Amino acid sequence: MAADLEIVLATTNQGKLAELRTMLRPREVSVRGLNDFPDIPPAPENGATFADNARRKARYYCQWLNRLVLADDSGLQVTALEGAPGIYSARFAPIDTTDRTEQDRANNQKLLQLLADVPLKNRQARFCCCLCLHNPNEVILEVEGALEGMILEQPQGSNGFGYDPIFYVPDKQKTVAQMSTEEKNALSHRGKALRKLLQQWNEVRERIAALKG
Repeated sequence: MAADLEIVLATTNQGKLAELRTMLRPREVSVRGLNDFPDIPPAPENGATFADNARRKARYYCQWLNRLVLADDSGLQVTALEGAPGIYSARFAPIDTTDRTEQDRANNQKLLQLLADVPLKNRQARFCCCLCLHNPNEVILEVEGALEGMILEQPQGSNGFGYDPIFYVPDKQKTVAQMSTEEKNALSHRGKALRKLLQQWNEVRERIAALKG
């Protein structure tokens, strides 16, 4: 069945795009990423929280595109590091690269170095995701989700991206990178946030239709 609604997901991260596209497809939603709009300058991410950054990104790209935009800001919060890397998760390690895999590897390495003297029992962490759905005029919906876990001493698994190889979920006895896509979507911070959005999907569609009318 053809999609009857199009959303621009405000990311060039192919991992995030694939993850969210998979979950939105059953709702007859066509998802495009920012790679489809290469002439738009990147949105500034100078908010103080994940929610603030998601809202700012959604508004920014709506102003450029005059389209429905879903923006997320997400990251890792490690208790032993007082919540770091937090909103700086994507560029935690200051290296000069545009290669996402290289950046992810450097981020993981830096985090493991900072936790080198922290025993495993004190490596509690959480993934947090905030989503903001914005039309050209206003915020339609904001939701958030989280996944609790801990940071291992060595990476395990090859699926996923970002901090997935070192983020261990005790209930599953595996890292996120050792999970199948279906497993990850079922419990991930983005999956939880998106399901909250989908739980209100009828109201979202009604709101979008009313604004168009």
